[in-house]
Amino acid sequence: MNLKPLHESLSVSEQIKLADLKLIAADGIKTIINNRPDGETKGQPRSETLAKRAKELGLSYHYIPVNPGGMTDANVADFATVMTNSEGPVLAFCRTGTRSTTLWAKSQKGRLPADAIIKIASSAGYDLSEMKSVLTTTNNQNTKTVEEKGANMPGVNAPNLSHEIVIVGGGSAGIATAASLLKRKPSLDIAIIEPRDEHFYQPGWTMVGGGVFKPEKTRRRMKELMPKGVKWIKASVATFDPDNNAVTLADGRNVGYEMLVTAPGLQLDFEKIEGLTETLGQNGVTSNYRYDLAPYTWKLVQGLKSGTAIFTQPPMPIKCAGAPQKAMYLSGDHWLRTGVLDKINIKFCNTGGAIFGVKAFVPALMEYVKRYNAELNFGETLVKVDGPKQTAWFEKTDADGKKSQVEREFDMLHVCPPQSAPDFIKSSPLANDAGWVDVDQHTLQHNKYANIYGLGDAGSTPNAKTMAAARKQAPIVASNIIFQMEGNNSRANYDGYGACPLTVEKGKVVLAEFGYGGKLLPSVPVWMINGTKATRAAWFMKDHLLPSVYWNQMLKGKEFLAKPEITLD
Repeated sequence: MNLKPLHESLSVSEQIKLADLKLIAADGIKTIINNRPDGETKGQPRSETLAKRAKELGLSYHYIPVNPGGMTDANVADFATVMTNSEGPVLAFCRTGTRSTTLWAKSQKGRLPADAIIKIASSAGYDLSEMKSVLTTTNNQNTKTVEEKGANMPGVNAPNLSHEIVIVGGGSAGIATAASLLKRKPSLDIAIIEPRDEHFYQPGWTMVGGGVFKPEKTRRRMKELMPKGVKWIKASVATFDPDNNAVTLADGRNVGYEMLVTAPGLQLDFEKIEGLTETLGQNGVTSNYRYDLAPYTWKLVQGLKSGTAIFTQPPMPIKCAGAPQKAMYLSGDHWLRTGVLDKINIKFCNTGGAIFGVKAFVPALMEYVKRYNAELNFGETLVKVDGPKQTAWFEKTDADGKKSQVEREFDMLHVCPPQSAPDFIKSSPLANDAGWVDVDQHTLQHNKYANIYGLGDAGSTPNAKTMAAARKQAPIVASNIIFQMEGNNSRANYDGYGACPLTVEKGKVVLAEFGYGGKLLPSVPVWMINGTKATRAAWFMKDHLLPSVYWNQMLKGKEFLAKPEITLD
């Protein structure tokens, strides 16, 4: 929960949890405004549930739902009325805080200069600069406040934006694609739509959970990474209208494009496991898949001297399929080095039927499974957690497809959550039946809309969802967009490359590099690094080289070991 003040009586935030309300009340907030409609995502607390808890804590609660792209004059008027009549500080929230900020901004039209409204919103991390004309009062407009105008206030729609190339997502794939495009054609008009203020090197979270990296090493400010010349639209996407070459933002603005790139990443569905969200970060339950939880993993590893440690892996696809077992290996290595391994029972519970999907790397991994005396339980999916009782339940599927439930007690539980495409992708015309952006696995061009490309974790390509895959895909998408815009028949093709540096101990890594069909695709000669063995050279790459390659090359369009091969279509 991150409260962002707009002024002394109003803060905004992203979606709050039921447990947050007690902390909010302790912070002195007196009134809650919920601007998010019920049912936008699974696991989202219902308004009536939040209202009941707010009342118990003595908080005033108001439900003013704003549909993405559907903000009305009445919404603005209702928001302003609550603000006027509220006693004490107010917290307004939606999915990211953007809709709440936009409601406040529109309520201030005629009361504050447009530049002042935009500056205040910017200080809270919300870019409303494109709304200046909406927030400006002209000489022939009266200056009644929103409260005085009420629901009869004349409607004003946000202006349409338009860019040559629009990229949805400012993560690894999105920024790398923008940088690669500008490397090829610096004059391009590119906009990136991204609501977050911070950017993360997610492959480093395994190292944080293993006590190797400090968490700060994996985080930087988003604005520092945006390529020079790229317009950053700090907002969330609500819907796509590919037939009209437009994207609708959560604040109601429309963004037109000539070419669209989708790179929004995927979403972690912790809420699909009963009881999990309530206990994450406490009771011995953790996950390296979140920045704020990876340090807790290391704390648990250091503190565990005896007992049971369970590591889970859900159904595929997931980002970095090796990450669940990386956590197990680094934990086991610490317990071995500190002399307590013989008192710890390690269990690896995997929905799948093998330790790793590419057979060439299995023998090296099994050596470490034996070293740490880890018990492998295949066909087991985590379905429920009781944190206070430190008990987990798994659905077990045998070879005949028969299902049963297994109950396991734990002292430490490292969870890899089920994962899926973002909800706004699943519900869009860009998605295939499984919810992923439907693209050709070689060209990364959309299978229906020729001016749309997709890459990264949200794409439908059957490759491993890793940062290394995005590093290879970005130059391919950039090349193919330029070729298409220039009428060139050349094409760049993706071979499914992905890499998973499996940290089997502190000081050694099994560098798994492979493409479609499990084909081995080593990026360096075998005499330098034999990827089917655990080597110190691969650890040096993981520990020292790859973070630098990420920050200083990949995100800046320097295509180290990633230049695409070009062929004639």
